[in-house]
Amino acid sequence: MDIRAIALGLAFAVMWSSAFASARIILLDAPPLWALALRFMISGGLAIGVARALGQSWRLGPAQARAVVIFGLCQNALYLGLFFVAMQQIEASLASIIASAMPLIVAALGWAFRGERLAPLGIGGMFAGFAGVALVMGSRLQSGADPSSVLLCVVGATALAVATLTVRGASAGGNLLMVVGLQMLVGSAALALVALAVEPFAITLTWRLLAAFAYQIVVPGLVATVIWFHLVGRVGAVKASAFHFLNPFFGVLIAAVLLDETVSRLDMAGVAIAALGILAVQMARLRTSAA
Repeated sequence: MDIRAIALGLAFAVMWSSAFASARIILLDAPPLWALALRFMISGGLAIGVARALGQSWRLGPAQARAVVIFGLCQNALYLGLFFVAMQQIEASLASIIASAMPLIVAALGWAFRGERLAPLGIGGMFAGFAGVALVMGSRLQSGADPSSVLLCVVGATALAVATLTVRGASAGGNLLMVVGLQMLVGSAALALVALAVEPFAITLTWRLLAAFAYQIVVPGLVATVIWFHLVGRVGAVKASAFHFLNPFFGVLIAAVLLDETVSRLDMAGVAIAALGILAVQMARLRTSAA
């Protein structure tokens, strides 16, 4: 992996992790489902516009069409929708740590239900990673974190893991930016339907809301997605996924700096264990793919 790939991986990890702190800022002035529905409508429209300008087609193969629907519903509507609702009650650092367990959930589901090989290093890393996440969750629950919100995050991360397994390899048919844009519009439509039923459209326009909203559209929404696909194309999906081990560190650090969230020594121990577990799982997957 060359210097450019490492720089891309670090940039992606920082951008992905920053989404949780900026989401907490948005939720100070806007309801979660409406905020996400509007974000995905704008991001999806921009992505499709750029895709068309680059000559990408609306016509998708069966695998990509399935990916658009599954990821639109599971990633944008379920995963992010549940996390945004939960972050009304829990801190961004806790949400980011739970979300960072997604590669562990993918490995566990693939190992348990799909017969995917996982070396002893990966199995040990999987259990260690879950233990680290559980340590942080337990500490925060004892400190007063809302259990139902924590559960929503766990369900959301599992939904994304299931979607990742279901549509693995669907990006091979090209038109990637078009796929990204269309799945965002699917998520936007699903979230808007739910929001109409359960949420008032009560948005207070403030500078912090506008800044955080614009940041989420451009940085985690579009730039991070483009960087991710470029990184995957450069070094492959397994090597690119190794950078997920940085997400617990960056998520906690950014939340502490931007939101002044308190991080205990027990939290840092759990973060370190989770990060090492994720790294071990990704290294095991890399060795398996190279064998």
